[in-house]
Amino acid sequence: MGADAASDLAWKVEEACLNAWPSPRQVVMGDWLIRISGGPTRRTNSVNPMRAPSYDPASVLETAQAMYRRQGQDTIFRIPSIALGADRQLEDLGYAYEGETCTLFADLGQAAPTWDHAVELTTRPTGEWLKAKARLSPMQESEHWIYEAMLGAIAAPRAFAASRVDGDIASVAYGVVHDGLLVVESVVTDERLRQRGLARRTVGKLIDWACGQAAKGACLQVVADNAPAHMLYRSLGFDRELYRYHYRREPVDRRPAQARRVTLSSES
Repeated sequence: MGADAASDLAWKVEEACLNAWPSPRQVVMGDWLIRISGGPTRRTNSVNPMRAPSYDPASVLETAQAMYRRQGQDTIFRIPSIALGADRQLEDLGYAYEGETCTLFADLGQAAPTWDHAVELTTRPTGEWLKAKARLSPMQESEHWIYEAMLGAIAAPRAFAASRVDGDIASVAYGVVHDGLLVVESVVTDERLRQRGLARRTVGKLIDWACGQAAKGACLQVVADNAPAHMLYRSLGFDRELYRYHYRREPVDRRPAQARRVTLSSES
């Protein structure tokens, strides 16, 4: 694949990932998307570059800072490696580096359905699915409504998968198909039941569903140093890294005293 085609695919995947984890509140300003959801998830509480020939963080900085100040939050930029030039300018402004994440891709052109009927699939997140997600990936009670609002904002076709052990949901994930791409999100398994293939079956069910939606590729984003997750996804065909992203957080001495630090999250 040539450089232009690789760049086109990477930006197509970036668009799909943004649409699969939307912020209920966001503002487009020039070449930037300012996302403000509240809660701890940096992806939906950060400034994201859109595809453009060049980037100038200064063009959006004052507006973004004012918006996050009103929420009592730090100003955070999310910088994909394909957004050339933006990172150096933020570094020069003292914005700190954190949270490196990989974007992985799988070609579904040769995917063979597994037809795992033991894995449940719904087009909406049931109450039981949401309770299982909250239990398996603990959230503060005040964050539950933010996560549900984010799910409710997804406009593309979506599916929610769950695997059970002894009648209880032990593994969950959801998927969204956008422009022929499956985006896999919120993969989590009961830590007591890991290494039993539950996550692999759950994600596999989403891949089967996506093939039925005419998806030709699949993508997901995983923290760079999460070796077990990388092994799992490689076994499912996610064997190509398209790009990485990280965050730049405003310097401590520039934050207002009342700012609420957005903490790390499994949904980075």
